[in-house]
Amino acid sequence: MSKLELIATSTFGLEALVAQELKDLGYDDTKVENGRVTFTGNESAICRANLWLRTADRVRLKVGEFKATTFDELFENTKTLPWPDIIPADAAFPVDGKSVQSTLFSISDCQAIVKKAVVESMKKRYKKEWFEEKGPLYKLEVSMLKDVATLTIDTSGDGLHKRGYRITGSGAPLRENLAAAMVLIARWQPDIALIDPFCGSGTIPIEAAMIGMNLAPGMNRNFISEKWPVIGQDFWREARRETHENAKYDNKLDITGTDLDQKAVDIARKNAVEAGVEDEIHFQVMPFSELSSKKKYGKIICNPPYGERLGNMQEVENLYREMGKVFKRLDTWSFYILSAHERFENHYGKRASKRRKLYHGNIKVQYYQYFGPRPPRKI
Repeated sequence: MSKLELIATSTFGLEALVAQELKDLGYDDTKVENGRVTFTGNESAICRANLWLRTADRVRLKVGEFKATTFDELFENTKTLPWPDIIPADAAFPVDGKSVQSTLFSISDCQAIVKKAVVESMKKRYKKEWFEEKGPLYKLEVSMLKDVATLTIDTSGDGLHKRGYRITGSGAPLRENLAAAMVLIARWQPDIALIDPFCGSGTIPIEAAMIGMNLAPGMNRNFISEKWPVIGQDFWREARRETHENAKYDNKLDITGTDLDQKAVDIARKNAVEAGVEDEIHFQVMPFSELSSKKKYGKIICNPPYGERLGNMQEVENLYREMGKVFKRLDTWSFYILSAHERFENHYGKRASKRRKLYHGNIKVQYYQYFGPRPPRKI
């Protein structure tokens, strides 16, 4: 393999962030579509994208794409793809599938046809009639969208949001890649104070600290493609070396996470230790009403409880009204608030400077952004 076509999948609303992350890694040849960003690179791109992407869900290797309205077309086109160039003879290669607005709507049939076609392709190369599938794992996917079949192989394994630091959670924890997206959308910089007054298990402060220290989100976990002979360990060693060389371990940050729940704060501290950022975050048990800061400028980034999570809508709306009053005390700060409540601004008492539709799992949410005055430039 040399020039590969790769797909970084993402939650709806985060595609532009994923594309920017890829460009920052040096992959300028990107194509942004709903739920995915396609880009090209060599074997090292698989390693680097998995290690560095903060806002993507996973990285898939695209093997082929073609129109298919019959099972014969699906079989014959799949069989011609270079599967044996990627998959060794001893590999396990299960097939997942999905179909949207396509003539071939039976997912199980599509999976079976693709599996059979891949086996036929490998039989020809390896001169074998039977594959035990006891070796490294290659998770194939056939995706049918408007009669176009896209055949890919997952290179990530566990979703990229699983950084490896969250040893446990509290309540309904925010996904790590969404928390990172909130920090990036807020354009927070390491020299600016950041507070999360509803920190829960600490995901937002931890993701901010990792961004502030330029810690690759995947540097402390493993990926399914690390066992692929076609990539080779040299690519992975070089990519992991890069994560350590580019880390800014000496960066001093001003990040605070508070919560009313002692258990949640204890969990947040443990998670921060696992992430290696415990020295850069101050966690504290504190009622929201006591929120204050001596810093003139800063950013509050938070995911307060909302109806779907808390269950008591009246309590949630009362909290939003309290937020509007408490945040007024920090009148030179900026505020970034995630909520699924359609009338959040009414209860908060102020229209957002900007808002952005995102998804927290299957829940549609809005990211309300309230811009404060810009801090004076440092000379």
